[in-house]
Amino acid sequence: MAGYVDPLVVGRVIGDVVDLFVPTISMTVRFGSKHVNNGCEIKPSMASDPPSVQIAGRLSDLYTLVMTDPDAPSPSEPLMRECLQWIVINMPGGTDPSQGEEVVPYMPPRPPVGIHRYVLVLFQQKSRLQDVIPPLSRANFKTRSFAAQNELGLPVATVYFNSQKEPASRRR
Repeated sequence: MAGYVDPLVVGRVIGDVVDLFVPTISMTVRFGSKHVNNGCEIKPSMASDPPSVQIAGRLSDLYTLVMTDPDAPSPSEPLMRECLQWIVINMPGGTDPSQGEEVVPYMPPRPPVGIHRYVLVLFQQKSRLQDVIPPLSRANFKTRSFAAQNELGLPVATVYFNSQKEPASRRR
């Protein structure tokens, strides 16, 4: 599993979004037929709908999925770090986000400038989460603070992809 964490360190996901952790649950993320590997490129047009996310684990275990953009509005000036893209809580193990409760609806990547990282972080819950209040703003969300407020501890899985603005199609 050490090979899994290395891209998170190199991509500054560990540091900018989460603290160092040891992955303990398998999480598979896809946009259509495209499998998401750490640091791969996903075009915004491919990510207009929420990704397909499959997590391992037992049905009796519950998980929270958080997706953020730590590079908003620009990687060189991430003044809105992190921009919240999605939160799903109370996902049973061995299932996907459709089996959980969406607290913040999915917002597709819309990077205005530069290459943005989009980070999906999975936490194992100690118990069923109740009354999770969505933040007033998606800007300046803090995954670490959210985890602390909801007693989630360290992540159990994380994957990220890169995305950048697509060129406008040329019209003739």
